[in-house]
Amino acid sequence: MKLALGMRLRQGPWGGGNRFAQSLVEGLRAEGIDVVDSLDAPDIDVILLTDPRQGSQSASFEDSAIARYLIFSNSRAIVIHRVNECDERKGTSGINQRLIDANQLVDHTVFISSWLRDLYVAQGLPCRSLSVILNGADRRIFHPGGHRTWDGKEPLRLVTHHWGGNWNKGFDIYQRIDQLMATEPWRSRIAFTYVGNLPEGFGFENAVHVQPLDGTALVDELCRHHVYITATRNEPAGMHHVEGANCGLPLLYRDSGALPEYCQGYGVMFSGDDFEGKLSEMMASYATWEKNVRTYPHDAELMVTGYLDLIKGVYKEREDIPPRRRFSRWPRWVDARLAR
Repeated sequence: MKLALGMRLRQGPWGGGNRFAQSLVEGLRAEGIDVVDSLDAPDIDVILLTDPRQGSQSASFEDSAIARYLIFSNSRAIVIHRVNECDERKGTSGINQRLIDANQLVDHTVFISSWLRDLYVAQGLPCRSLSVILNGADRRIFHPGGHRTWDGKEPLRLVTHHWGGNWNKGFDIYQRIDQLMATEPWRSRIAFTYVGNLPEGFGFENAVHVQPLDGTALVDELCRHHVYITATRNEPAGMHHVEGANCGLPLLYRDSGALPEYCQGYGVMFSGDDFEGKLSEMMASYATWEKNVRTYPHDAELMVTGYLDLIKGVYKEREDIPPRRRFSRWPRWVDARLAR
């Protein structure tokens, strides 16, 4: 089987999407699947669309290229669309409709959370063939080997990491923690480290800021801490908190987006206004959550198994799927670009 992955692999710190692609490619190739990142070959069996937008730094091909391929090169290829983005995450506009338009081309859609699936279905994405596969971290890299258990006496060390520096990543809460660190009684009770990029013009006064890290350097930094916090808003899924949990850190997470789907049962949830009280609750129940998070299930092996099962399933139906396509559903702007 040959699969075309619409994503370029990057070296070094490049966000959770890149780590997803690394794990997926490795898992597919271990199963004997030939993975390419272009539509040049005439014998592609499965196409995995990850981002249809022109100019995307991570995308290796867009939906109009898939349309040309299906019409002029190989109509038997099966198209899967992985949806991992939404306007709600960064307060943008046009992304949701762009992905809904691109989705007219595909045979199956996989979402990275149930929250994201429900959001798109409510906004008009066709309910033809849908599934949810949750993100997972590579346990060979992200593991609790060096994790520090809090003794209840030293300051509770909080940590988070984000590649993007958008304010919706949770900077209202991260700024709040920074301010708490200068007041009583929190001055001697907590410490906070932020790993990653910051919003333009933003800086911490008391917290520690570390530039983006990857691999073992990131794990070493996470494991120096006791609790992983994520305050991101409308998160489609994320990989950051998954990596933190896999490193053995209990989760202090916002009630927003897909975070409850990934974090429930492995830490304390807050809404925003109740943050200080929930932070105190985490400190009081730390031992329970530190024990629970050792059974955190979302790893790369489980994630890749989900994609393998999906890909093999659609491959078995490759004779039946193409005749069910309705080209009249394809947006007119795709037709206008087919001749490129």
